[in-house]
Amino acid sequence: MEATIDIRKLKYKLILVTASGKQLDVTQAAESIGWEEGDAELAQRIGFTLHNTKYGGSQLSSLAQPGSIVAIIADWGTSSEEVARGTIEEWEPGHVGSGSTTFDVLAYDELFNLQQSQDNRYYSAGTGTKAAITGIFNDWGVPIEKYDGPDVAHAKTPFKNEYLSNILIQLLDDAAKKGGAKCIIRASKGKVSVIPKGSNKTIYHFDEDTNATLTRDKISTVDLVTRVKVVGKEDSEGRQPVEAVIDGLTQHGIRQRIQNRAEDDTLANAKSAAQEILDVQGKPTRTIVLEAPDVPMIRKGDKIHAKAGTLNGYYITKSVRHDAASRSMTMELEPEEVSAPAQSGAAAPAAASTTFNKGDSVILNGAVYSDSYGNGKGKTFTNRSCKITIKVDTARPCPYHVDGIGWVKPNTITKA
Repeated sequence: MEATIDIRKLKYKLILVTASGKQLDVTQAAESIGWEEGDAELAQRIGFTLHNTKYGGSQLSSLAQPGSIVAIIADWGTSSEEVARGTIEEWEPGHVGSGSTTFDVLAYDELFNLQQSQDNRYYSAGTGTKAAITGIFNDWGVPIEKYDGPDVAHAKTPFKNEYLSNILIQLLDDAAKKGGAKCIIRASKGKVSVIPKGSNKTIYHFDEDTNATLTRDKISTVDLVTRVKVVGKEDSEGRQPVEAVIDGLTQHGIRQRIQNRAEDDTLANAKSAAQEILDVQGKPTRTIVLEAPDVPMIRKGDKIHAKAGTLNGYYITKSVRHDAASRSMTMELEPEEVSAPAQSGAAAPAAASTTFNKGDSVILNGAVYSDSYGNGKGKTFTNRSCKITIKVDTARPCPYHVDGIGWVKPNTITKA
């Protein structure tokens, strides 16, 4: 969907909802209005400064108290929309200049309580992503607008003294590894949604000749890990045997980490943990920043298109900061992940990724494994009828999960 924003017509309105429920337009008393969504934060943050003038006989500092609700409404001439809403959590009066009193305010949306709360949660094997995530929302009284996220079966997962925001992110990350869509959790107008990244219908374009004021693009291998060595229990002389070596992008040199296998742990689990290190730290990091005139509706997780400097294509917004005073915004971006197109041509052999899909009924003649990397070989089946429940990256040795019994190699299954 195409849309344009005329920055010359862009206006912002700050609304305060007092403890009594009365709505006040405090725009004229406000300055330094801004709102942002950080990459490592679940909740949206709103910040502004208010002049402590009288409103209806009361000082604003007595009306804009912790617990009061604030909302920012953007108007761009052709339409208007609420772009941020939160509850005041921080209130800081101060004196500026010759007797002119102001106070600073910070507000956060409905996800802030989850970001600040720890809990112990236990999920039995087979618990679905949707049930786990919506259960947290319901327990904390967070209204749900919609859940368009993944719903895959998780392994037995205990969380101890973990922040709820971390639990939610880990559940979504685990679902993505099992073939689910990569999703974002965010609140809007008082309700929370779980939606796929880049699912916004309106995609804004940024071009260096028109509306991109600054771009920064940095690739770094400073923190890259290219090898993980799995070592076992030390002997009487303190030496630990090397039980496995998992290599990554060793063309960048050997940058090694050690994964110690606990005495009561299996080698398969230790190797899986080593692979997790490579999954997280085994790729060069890329930092992309784009500054532009404000498009107040853009949220973290939205897809944008950019052609400026080294940028040329579609990107997902990792974080975004809006500044009402300068009518500008700063986005941190990551390239949109695009699935490789299926190969064509009658002479080409069928690739595994085009042979089987989630939901296919198959016949299994072979072993099952504990993970998609081929670790933890389990029972071997003959002519077992089953269904593919999860499909992940087909570059892995065992990219298909069947009937909850395990991961399988492509050459051990045939279509039923």
